[in-house]
Amino acid sequence: MRLVLLLRTLTAGLVLALGLTAGAVASPALDKVSFGTNWIAEGEHGGFFQALADGTYKKYGLDVTIVPGGPNVNNRVLLISGKLDFFMTANTLQSFDAVANNVPVVAVAAMFQKDPQVFLAHPESKVTKIEDLKPLTLYVSKEGIASYFQWLKSEYGFSGEKVKPYTFNAQPFLADKNSAMQGYVTSEPFAVEKRAGFKPTVILLADAGFNPYSTLIETRRDLVEHKQDLVQRFVDASIVGWYTYLYGDNTAGNAMIKKLNPEMTDDLLAYSVAKMKEYGIVDSGDSLRDGIGAMSDARYANFFDKMVRAGVVRRDIDFRKAYTLQFVNKGVGLDLRPENLNPKNLNPKNLQPKK
Repeated sequence: MRLVLLLRTLTAGLVLALGLTAGAVASPALDKVSFGTNWIAEGEHGGFFQALADGTYKKYGLDVTIVPGGPNVNNRVLLISGKLDFFMTANTLQSFDAVANNVPVVAVAAMFQKDPQVFLAHPESKVTKIEDLKPLTLYVSKEGIASYFQWLKSEYGFSGEKVKPYTFNAQPFLADKNSAMQGYVTSEPFAVEKRAGFKPTVILLADAGFNPYSTLIETRRDLVEHKQDLVQRFVDASIVGWYTYLYGDNTAGNAMIKKLNPEMTDDLLAYSVAKMKEYGIVDSGDSLRDGIGAMSDARYANFFDKMVRAGVVRRDIDFRKAYTLQFVNKGVGLDLRPENLNPKNLNPKNLQPKK
């Protein structure tokens, strides 16, 4: 009898041990990944924080650390030096600049189909289209002067005579009803309305033909070449995070943003999400068919030609080295978009280049 009991005990122990081993095999260790944003946490980064907060990255086998940027943080340098695996670069112009300076990074997904850059005008100026801005004093940052304002000069004949420096202070604009101020569609109009009590007119440059991609995922070329599965999983999980942030329950993502940046209020976050959907910032154009993150050769070529004509980039750089389509246009997450969604700006024609 004792022998039988002993055998039963040993058998049970062996079964338990095998079960634990099988469980360990079924749950492999997560791949550690670091991702740097280009500014402090805000709604415009929401999809990434959502994917982290709700466990989407974990479902894709990733242990992700998000490293927020800021005025004294250069996360792109950390990417290049190998201290970060991925970086959220602002727009396509930065990708072109990387090629021009032989920086070994490449864009692997574009989370914003439209750049959120806008001009804000006073209602009294009766601005309805981009040409109406010409007679106004324009407050433009030095970065804007070197980029989109050169395009405004080239495509629309704007002059620099009425341009004044924008120092990220709205007061000069508020004091002059014959002026317009640069901003992001997701934030500055909200701030002006709260501070001054009027709703500014908003002109989105993307709807006038300024068509870079924005909020791109960038990584080093060595990861694209040697860790393709890791890159694919990070891109796919980020895409799912953005669908959830826009169309699902984004409570977890917003809670993480507010924890990292207490200046982000519920009202501002809700406004940012609403404007991203209203203007098709994330989900419009090619993403309607190919999914969030979509990119195309034709779009890159079109924007490159515009920037060459505007004198912003050199004709002799090989802009095709700035990106790869290897990880996008696969329809990831399309099933997460509500079937009854039909906002006016989710129309591919809105991204047709200006002729």
